[in-house]
Amino acid sequence: MNTERLMKILLAPVVSEKSTRIADANRQYVFKVLPGASKPEIRKAVELMFDVKVSGVQVANMRGKTKRHGQTEGKRADWKKAYVTLAEGHDIDFMGAE
Repeated sequence: MNTERLMKILLAPVVSEKSTRIADANRQYVFKVLPGASKPEIRKAVELMFDVKVSGVQVANMRGKTKRHGQTEGKRADWKKAYVTLAEGHDIDFMGAE
């Protein structure tokens, strides 16, 4: 796979209470990814960027929320979320604490 494409697959980590609980309990990390990204691409992107071993990837297509501003109704963009499970002994530290 193209290294340049792999570097663009992961858009951002999803940091929330739920994702923090999942990370602590199951070694799973949540990322916002490109809508056209496949599971093998997500796996290779995480392994390339964080130098870890990935044991599994699950994806979820998230629908954008409908919002109103007075009478005008709008919709946020749809997006894709990936749950990445790391192999035993591997970890990702987003805070950079030493």
